[in-house]
Parts: sequence; structure tokens; C-alpha cells
Amino acid sequence: MSSIVSVQDLRKSYADGFEALKNVNLEIEEGEILALLGPNGAGKTTLISTICGITVATSGKITVGGYDTRSEFREARALIGLVPQEINLEPFETVKRTVQFSRGLFGKPRNDALLDQILKDLSLYDKKDNRIMTLSGGMKRRVLIAKALSHEPRVLFLDEPTAGVDVELRKDMWNVVARLKEQGVTIILTTHYIEEAEAIADRVGVINKGEILLIQDKADLMVQMGQKRLRIELDAPVTSIPAALASYQLEIADDGAALVYTYDTKGERTGITTLLNDLQGAGLKMVDMETQQSSLEEIFVGLVREDA
Repeated sequence: MSSIVSVQDLRKSYADGFEALKNVNLEIEEGEILALLGPNGAGKTTLISTICGITVATSGKITVGGYDTRSEFREARALIGLVPQEINLEPFETVKRTVQFSRGLFGKPRNDALLDQILKDLSLYDKKDNRIMTLSGGMKRRVLIAKALSHEPRVLFLDEPTAGVDVELRKDMWNVVARLKEQGVTIILTTHYIEEAEAIADRVGVINKGEILLIQDKADLMVQMGQKRLRIELDAPVTSIPAALASYQLEIADDGAALVYTYDTKGERTGITTLLNDLQGAGLKMVDMETQQSSLEEIFVGLVREDA
């Protein structure tokens, strides 16, 4: 796949010296779903706003579909759909007219069939003649997505799209995102919900303090999540791993009072049974054991903590 969004050496600083983005480099492949995780104030919204041309970068270069977002702003922006965090809609306007207006802003010809299909996909069609102020918060957020899709963008940015949305609506939106991907739309999602990244993303990125800490395929992260650690407490501490146990790649913990064995839960065999037998053969006595499993949330929290 080729990159549809390219961010090179991007920086954003303010007059008071605060750096919201620090030398960000990011390549987003066409047709993928990238989930961007990060705590509040990490720079997620600033990054999206800068790519979309809402915020002006201090330095660096951004291209969307090959167009420079500064020198070729109109061409680049026409390829982008943005669903912001804030719900800012005209309360007295109807759903259908709100979406039609957004399409017109991009100079697109009227296409009622297309807009009706978008509203149907978002379960908004039966409310197309309702005024915005009569809708629930979740439905208003769907209208924001419909507006962002009205001009048929190739890249869709979703900034915390399911914030404040109940679980059922959240899963409906995941299904919408999956359908958009099937149509070839590239989606960049910022979220606080770890399960959201696990459910729909192809790749996961972690940002903190304006810096990208990690960009990795979700499948690779799932492999890490598939690893479990068996902690074995010993009746007497050890200073080294006996040679007979070298093949297990054990780690010494708690000043020798425990050994940690990492194994793949998806493998045909864990090797635990033979390890316990070999422990006894090596003269080590076990007094207790427990298993621990890494999750995407633990990986995320660990990265952010290391960066603190």
C-alpha cells in the first residue's frame, strides 16, 4: 500500500514556548484504519487539526493524496472528512439539509441518492426531516459523521467519535467504520477506549506529550497480548538460572525469590508441565505460582508511564 497521508518532521509550538507537537513523523497507508491512543493533552487533536489545515504548523511538511496541505490546501482538504470532538450543529436545521449544506461547501453537485444512502448507513434516514435539536447526543454525533462523508472524502478523521455514546451505538459506529474501509476510505481514529482500537484498527499508534511513542500493526500487538507470564515463587532464592533450565529463557525476579516464564497462549504447547518437572530436577522447590497476561491497555499505560 502507498501512503495517502505523509507527516514529516512536524512541529507545533506556541508563543509561550509550549510544544504541542515535537518532530512528528507519520505515514498513513491508503485504506487502513489507524487508531491513535493517548492521554488528555497528548497532542491527538492538535495533530489531526494540523493535518486538516485548521491549525498552522510551526515547521514540517504534510501531504494528503500527494497535495501539500499549505501550498495546495484546497486540493488536500477536499480529500479529507473530519468528525470533531465537539458537537456544533445548527439546532433548528433538519438532518438532511445539514448534510446537503456540507456537501455544497465543497462544491459538489447535488446527489440526494448518495446522501440518502449515507443517512441509511448511519441509521439516520428515518430522522432526515427532524430538526437537530430533537436528536439525542449519539444521533447528533452520527450527523457529524454524515456531514464529514457528504463530499466523498478519501481520508476520514474521527476525533473521539464515540465519546459519551452508549455501548450499542458505539458498536454500530464500528460497523459503519468497517463498511467505509471496504469502500477504500482511510480512517484515522483517536480514542480513549482501548477496546475500540482492538476492535477495528489495522495499526495502533501511541502519542504522548506531542511525540509518537509507537506505531505498530495491531496483529503484532495481539501477539504480545497472547503472551502470558508464569511467575514461580521459590522456597529459597537463587542467584542464577541453572544450566538445565537455560532453554526456558527464565527471568529472575524479586532478588532471586521468583522466576518468570513467558509463553505463547496460542501455541500448541505451553511447556509449563515440562518446566515444572525440570525445576524439580534442577533442585528448585516451588512454593506458589501465578499467571499474568499483557493487554493492549497495559502496553499503552506502560509506554506513557515510561515517557512521563
